[in-house]
Amino acid sequence: MIELKTSVLVAAAMKMGALLGGASLEDADMLYGFGKNLGIAFQLQDDLLDTYGDPKKFGKKIGGDIVQNKKTYLYLKALQLSRPEQKAVLLRAFGPKTENEQEKIRVVRQVFDALDIKGHTEAAKEKYRKKAFAFLGNVSVECSRKEEMERFARALMLREA
Repeated sequence: MIELKTSVLVAAAMKMGALLGGASLEDADMLYGFGKNLGIAFQLQDDLLDTYGDPKKFGKKIGGDIVQNKKTYLYLKALQLSRPEQKAVLLRAFGPKTENEQEKIRVVRQVFDALDIKGHTEAAKEKYRKKAFAFLGNVSVECSRKEEMERFARALMLREA
């Protein structure tokens, strides 16, 4: 799902910018790979913030993805790792009939916490961040010209809002 929205938008923007700036097709493809992987890492960070963020810093209600039954990486990873009773809790919580919102968030977070979904998501985010930087490293321009992209990527990964 992530690859169908956030990541390809970032990737396409990177590639178009490269091509408009006169980059070779090979470098434009490398920047596409950078953007795609950075976009995935960004979406994972966004999903983490929605479930575990500080509402004062995040600027919106925590647990919105859970309330809206969004099939985020966190939810899908939890389904993958869960025992049958945990899976039943998740499927019931994400079903058509739900209890009050705060209870739903609490129950889902309880399963997420038991499965260390936050840790798994952080690890996945780091994997995609490293892949992004590997693509950027393969762009055939001076390192100084990549610094702005590196700062941009780091800012996305450190964001709390």
